[in-house]
Amino acid sequence: MHDQRRMTIIDVARHAGVSAKTVSRVFNDEPHVSAGVKQRVREAAAALDYHPNVMAQALVRRRSHLIGLVYENPSSSYGTELQMGVLDRLRDEPYRLVVIPIASVAEHAAEVVGLLRSAALDGVVLAPPASDNPRILSDLQRAGIRCARIASTRLLDAAPSTTIDDLAAAREIAAHVIELGHRDIAIIKGDPTHASTEARLLGYGQAFHAAGLTMRLDRIEQGLFTRESGRVAAARLLESADRPSAIIAQNDEMALGALIAARELGLSVPEDLSIVGFDDTELAQLAWPPLTTVRQPVFDMAVAATDMVIAQLHREQVTMQRAYKHVLIIRGSTAAPPRLDC
Repeated sequence: MHDQRRMTIIDVARHAGVSAKTVSRVFNDEPHVSAGVKQRVREAAAALDYHPNVMAQALVRRRSHLIGLVYENPSSSYGTELQMGVLDRLRDEPYRLVVIPIASVAEHAAEVVGLLRSAALDGVVLAPPASDNPRILSDLQRAGIRCARIASTRLLDAAPSTTIDDLAAAREIAAHVIELGHRDIAIIKGDPTHASTEARLLGYGQAFHAAGLTMRLDRIEQGLFTRESGRVAAARLLESADRPSAIIAQNDEMALGALIAARELGLSVPEDLSIVGFDDTELAQLAWPPLTTVRQPVFDMAVAATDMVIAQLHREQVTMQRAYKHVLIIRGSTAAPPRLDC
């Protein structure tokens, strides 16, 4: 057994049978070190329970080994998926995650990059709506901070991006509701500062148009992607004498709020009212009845975006766009309407 003092790079070098300089080159990911030597050094470090001093490495290499995640989404499930995806990709990397939630990207866009610079981040992953904010993207470029984006829908050439076809996904879930026989369909929109809000609304409109239906303006309520905003918006829709037979919410949080509003008014889902969401968060699966929704692979997109940042830091070739497919998930919150409008 080795003694209890703190192991040094010299101890690792002796154990591996190489020079201290070689050990340093291995832990600093420098070139021209054979795979066999790298393996010996890492095995020696593991045997001695040696861990490189990250702060010392940062001073030498002028890197903090910190990667930020900037997001503005009140859904705890969505935020958790983002963080878990980034952490999964960083598991075997020398980088650590700094989570930077922004209360309102639209209101604080001019301050975001200054905050990132003060945190001395090497790179940053941007989630919606920061991923589509032109001020943030241009400021990052000027600051020389590497970035990659999750679920971006605009300025796709500005920085590496992971994407999903929000328009097609929204069109498919609206078509599902229409195919069940619903004709009086209400919509709860998300935060207007998110690019996905209008993209999904356009997708719903395309499904309505294909079915020969008109999307009524009085059936569209503004939400903020929060459960409470969904509950309030749904209550306004359902308290009218001619309530709709279905509600399409632009994320699962608002759909869950609509489900709560329906229960508060004594309505049964899906017997009296069908409700759908978007994202397929854990909440969608735990709700009763479970929510029909669109699965957006948030975890996988976060992994890919983090990989894009790391590739830039390693000066490797980066794919500018990675497209991900959505999946319509049909569960118990949708059914045929109690009566068909002819």
